[in-house]
Amino acid sequence: MKACIYENGKIFTSDKENLYGEAMLVEDGFIRKVGKAEEIEKLASQDCQRVDLQGHRVIPGFIDAHMHPMMLADYSRQISALPPKIHSIEELIQAIREKREEQGPGKWCLGWGYDEGKFAERRSINRWDLDKGCSDSPVSIIRTCGHIRCVNSKALEIAGIDRNTPDPEGGEIERDENGEPTGVLKENARNLVTPFMPVSEKEEAVENLVELGKLLTSQGIVAVTDMGNLDEGDNYPLYQEAAEKGFLQEVGVYYMWDFFMDKEDFQIPQERFDKKQQIFVSGLKLIGDGSVSGRTAWMAEPYLDSDSCGISVCNEKQMETAVDFCKKNHCQLSMHAMGTKAIERVVDRAAREEKWNLGPEPYVRVEHITLPSEDSIEKAAGKGIGFVTQPIFLYAEIESYLKNLGTERMKTCYPVRHLLDKGVRLCFSTDAPATSWAVPSDPFPNIKGAVTRKAYDGTDCGQEQGVDIETALILYTREAGEMAGFDRLGQLKEGYKADFLILDRDILEIPAKEIDQVRVAETYIGGRRVYKEGKFFPF
Repeated sequence: MKACIYENGKIFTSDKENLYGEAMLVEDGFIRKVGKAEEIEKLASQDCQRVDLQGHRVIPGFIDAHMHPMMLADYSRQISALPPKIHSIEELIQAIREKREEQGPGKWCLGWGYDEGKFAERRSINRWDLDKGCSDSPVSIIRTCGHIRCVNSKALEIAGIDRNTPDPEGGEIERDENGEPTGVLKENARNLVTPFMPVSEKEEAVENLVELGKLLTSQGIVAVTDMGNLDEGDNYPLYQEAAEKGFLQEVGVYYMWDFFMDKEDFQIPQERFDKKQQIFVSGLKLIGDGSVSGRTAWMAEPYLDSDSCGISVCNEKQMETAVDFCKKNHCQLSMHAMGTKAIERVVDRAAREEKWNLGPEPYVRVEHITLPSEDSIEKAAGKGIGFVTQPIFLYAEIESYLKNLGTERMKTCYPVRHLLDKGVRLCFSTDAPATSWAVPSDPFPNIKGAVTRKAYDGTDCGQEQGVDIETALILYTREAGEMAGFDRLGQLKEGYKADFLILDRDILEIPAKEIDQVRVAETYIGGRRVYKEGKFFPF
């Protein structure tokens, strides 16, 4: 590739030592220099190409350090139980009827994204609701958090779940006043039906990924982590095939340890840990508790109007074998922990260890971090344990947080400003598709929530925990890249990959309330333009 100067722009680099620039020199897919126009001119060759940025804002490409791309790609073919498509249980029932008619008898009707707080009826769905939509074929609808599944009577029958079925460890089969299963399966109980559910054909899964890659490219997302599936499939080769067919994002893959810990011959080929590859393995993932919106996050204090503190999902064997595997393979351990007790558990265990991985990324990262204790915050800061959080949760799921925690407790959730002040390694992500937002991977509503600390409906979510726009961008680029160990990604800096975005408006200068209206005008990966205003270009 010829050298190219991008000039006459407003460049935000995420490099704290050189945060802004007027021009940028790119050679062979890497950044040679960002700075003032005269500095760049001195380095330019006579045949150097030039791109006039016309005063537009340029930022590094976004890195979503916690999402589930395989799930998100697969969900594109299922019923979306979220606004603007579904606003009520009655509308969901009708969508199930239509899916059943489209598919014919015997096939699973699958859906995702339901949130009782957004239904007009303001209650959860149950088996009897789903039976109204379809009674002769199994139905499964995953809750927005991904930790709760609601199935119909046919699915319960197929899985052999009845009033005599015991709750699995770390899970709950919800029952009515007569002891009958309601169809709501919480945490590990949701896995009771998965052995009976259809598995996507390999070719279909790859094609879905390629299509998802286009959406991510249009949103300016240049790298993602795959934080594990709800089954024992190996996603790594699927990403490799998708990359051969045009999937452009770099991917750090995590294996969900629940599905592999009892396999004595399980191992990850060492070559997969090479982070200089487009697709690489980052480490293992554990589930420590559930979600706030589902009242299954493991809290220190009960939920509002309840004596329940949530569910501890991970047992000691899972924790200890995961630590042993990660130490042996010098890879990262990730653990989902939203509630105070779940966070304390993983941080206390990790703090007993010294850094065991070889790269600069944290040896342990904790996901979501809804209500951390001061002790956990101090230990994480002292040991370099990473925290990965999602501002979109409060922004999009405010109804559930108010119902389950109350106004004042809600405002203390996700204390981003406090975590940064205490020196915790922190980054932003979306957890797509596990949130109540129609386009869950979109970075801009996520950023708006972090900056304004207001929900989509204007509810004050504790504005003292908001951050400025520069900090939000850094947490979505540089810090996200370092959290998962992406190689030379996340900053516009000498020697880094030329993955950057041109925005349609200046995100650093517009009012914060308009951040969700920002769109990506152009996306560059490795110095090549791969997207512009709705058009995609081959790499």
